[in-house]
Amino acid sequence: MTSLERLPPDARPGASASADPPAAPAGSPRRRGALAVRILVPTLTLVLLTVLLLSTSIGTIAVSPADALRIVIGHLVPGMPWMSDGSLTTVQDNAVWQFRLPRALLAATTGAALALAGALMQAVVHNSLAEPYILGVSAGAGVGAVSFIVLGVGVSTLGVGTSAFLGALVATAAVYVLARKNGRIAPQRLILAGVALGSLFSAVTSYLTITTDAQNVFSIMFFLLGSVSAATMGHLALPVAALLAVGLYAAFRARALNALLVGDDAAASLGVNVDRLRSGTLVAAALLTGSVVAVSGGIGFVGLVLPHIARIVVGSDHRRMLPVALLGGAAFLATCDLLARTLAAPAEIPLGVLTALVGAPFFLWLLRRDRAESVGVGR
Repeated sequence: MTSLERLPPDARPGASASADPPAAPAGSPRRRGALAVRILVPTLTLVLLTVLLLSTSIGTIAVSPADALRIVIGHLVPGMPWMSDGSLTTVQDNAVWQFRLPRALLAATTGAALALAGALMQAVVHNSLAEPYILGVSAGAGVGAVSFIVLGVGVSTLGVGTSAFLGALVATAAVYVLARKNGRIAPQRLILAGVALGSLFSAVTSYLTITTDAQNVFSIMFFLLGSVSAATMGHLALPVAALLAVGLYAAFRARALNALLVGDDAAASLGVNVDRLRSGTLVAAALLTGSVVAVSGGIGFVGLVLPHIARIVVGSDHRRMLPVALLGGAAFLATCDLLARTLAAPAEIPLGVLTALVGAPFFLWLLRRDRAESVGVGR
């Protein structure tokens, strides 16, 4: 079978959107993947909305799910009678709108962004072990955040989040320059440069951590392990904008990303500008990662595993896999955040710890299934 034949006709970059591809036989992987998408997308959407509602209602201040929903609607739609008739207290309103809803939305946004960035990175470098942090972006953000906490580097009004994002931008620029060879980005150099820079940035972070005052160590460790506990509505602006922009980019480039599955030469023969696609996707994934790490800290596992799970369930076609990975990441991390603040209350578990503890056993179980072998995972 040639490289071109491995791609379904409607997934090829040069295929006409109006052409009718041959019908897939009943029970074929393509037919099963399409059916799974039609089931999973509405199911994951419902799960995500349910988790968000539970997150706004569960806490030390008692708020029923119905009242939490009324508070959210009351803020979104002015003039709702229940906002002024005394049935809802100011404390309940503040708990839902000021504290619980922003952190639940930020957790969902972060999960979706990391899953999307992980899927893009795995396509770009032809490596199933790739994840958003392989480029050293997270480590660069860590240096920026820790430098601000320890040294007060930067303008004080920028804050930890902006310093972390600037650190992520520096890491992205560095790995982009180091990965280029003869005017093109080489996937192997990309991985090696990312790993080397990540180690360098991690060493800088460790040095700053062990030489700072003890009062700063807790803040540093909580950032590095990931948390959305301090989320506000203002923190959502950058990650949501980045997620929307990169999501649209990925949707328009899904067929070209499919072509990368069969190799650079085959993709080029199908009319794909491989270097431009790889460069654009690399920058998009890195900036998306930097935007969420800046406000949520270093949350591992999501970008590595959620794309794998989506690929196992619906197949490798990015037009089906990306929406499932995105929604799955949002629902997964929103659920983990709810557990992080309730399992050990009043203490809070760092999100990065919980994502690995909850997700790793499930993923290892999935790898034992035959379906994982059929999409090239676990070989």
